Amino acid sequence: MTNLQNLLNERSADIDKIAAHLDSLDNQARTREALSLGRKEQKRLFDLAAGRALDLNFFVPEETPPMQEVVHEGRNTLPFFNYFAKVFVRPDTGADNELWGYNRNSAFLERVVGPGYFVALPYSVPGEVVIDYRRIPPRKPAHWPEILRNDERLSIVVYNGMEDIMRRVSKHVSIGQATKGGKNLPSFFVLCRQE
Repeated sequence: MTNLQNLLNERSADIDKIAAHLDSLDNQARTREALSLGRKEQKRLFDLAAGRALDLNFFVPEETPPMQEVVHEGRNTLPFFNYFAKVFVRPDTGADNELWGYNRNSAFLERVVGPGYFVALPYSVPGEVVIDYRRIPPRKPAHWPEILRNDERLSIVVYNGMEDIMRRVSKHVSIGQATKGGKNLPSFFVLCRQE
């Protein structure tokens, strides 16, 4: 077990202690530990992270130029295809109230399912961010895959109508829960912003 798993499995797990541990690691170790978490640990982490302030600058730091990607490596709790990345950019429109992005997967998954484009916005719960698959960006960096709506290909059963509710864990790590039609799904995922 990683140190992060041990901290989460403590009876009185402390989110500040977890954050301090993650912040003390280098990028490689932090990513490895964050992506080691299974379903039970991710759910516990999501619950512990309630109320921690999160904004769009967490996903794309303020100093990042528009349309320059920021990668967050991730692991979900689905039965298969667990490892992926959510990739974000700050729009080149000057708007500071949204980010654009997609889910980076293997070429096979992107071709069969689709890239899962989204718009990230402040959520109705203060301090949380929503990744909204019901909206897609109007454009993208040149090297990203073709923009497809989330009701095309197999995206219709994966991303269509979905929203991910995001909470902050530490300076680089966030935790999300998938929702559809306003209902929480038993699906979680952890992300680690890469440096």
